[in-house]
Amino acid sequence: MTKLLTTILSVVLTITVNAQVTDAENQLKEIKTDSLSGWKQGLALGINANQTSLTNWAAGGQSSFALNTVFTGFVSYKSPKTAWDNTIDLGYGFLSQEGVKYTKKTDDKIDLMSKFGREAFKNFYYAVLLNFKTQFTTGYKYPTDSTRLKISNFFAPAYLVGALGMDYKPNTHLSVFAAPLTGKLTFVTDTMLSNAGAFGVKKGETLREEIGGYVRVVYTKNDFKAEWLKNLTFTTKLDLFSNYLDNPQNVVVNWETLVIMKVNKYINVNLATQLIYDDKVKISKDTNNDGVIDSSGPRVQFKEIFGVGITFKL
Repeated sequence: MTKLLTTILSVVLTITVNAQVTDAENQLKEIKTDSLSGWKQGLALGINANQTSLTNWAAGGQSSFALNTVFTGFVSYKSPKTAWDNTIDLGYGFLSQEGVKYTKKTDDKIDLMSKFGREAFKNFYYAVLLNFKTQFTTGYKYPTDSTRLKISNFFAPAYLVGALGMDYKPNTHLSVFAAPLTGKLTFVTDTMLSNAGAFGVKKGETLREEIGGYVRVVYTKNDFKAEWLKNLTFTTKLDLFSNYLDNPQNVVVNWETLVIMKVNKYINVNLATQLIYDDKVKISKDTNNDGVIDSSGPRVQFKEIFGVGITFKL
């Protein structure tokens, strides 16, 4: 299985790099030196902060400071026969509270994707995709305000997906990528988490290999006709993966949605949600609230971040 998975990832990487280089060379021959026909790119940085300071406050409360940052960028190329999309999504946030021993993480994400396609027939492309995900820093669970347990780390987990399939792109808003041949690697390089068998790896090992099918649906819209929606950007991404060799009915789900409402040139309101279900990720729980973890198993994970802040676009 290791050789098969390595072969799939190598083929995806080779096809992606060779196709991109070849196509870029061909396009350079066709365009003028001062032209970037077919290319689009964009960057956005969002910063949302919240600060509360209380001194001798009779009504009670707690001083705190919270910061959430989001960085997104894309580079894409479109010609009559070629579609190449590259994206980067980074996020990090934390909360610091008076009297609480630890500063707590509220968001942590690294997500890189490259997808290259050549037209097969109208609106359909033969496509290869590479996707890498991990996080920046150590993640903890906090049984109390003065204790913490490590549950994740940089490259623990990290996911690398290589997929071969078809991409349906009827317009600039929608992409439906289906890959019946997909290799997925899960890395857990933290020794403590590896020894515990976290994120589906066998105890003491740092890598889990999977072969399966993959579907990725992306919908983005920022040109709403309704007057009250003209400053709204909506993006939703759904990733589905089924391991052919191990409980294929247990589909791994990752669904992310981002809504941004632009108030003026710099101020925005945004709402981000993420839903994850992975039967190999065991979530511990105190079912009777006595301070003792007495249950562990796969559960639906959900994250929601709402903020008002500053956005810079380049």
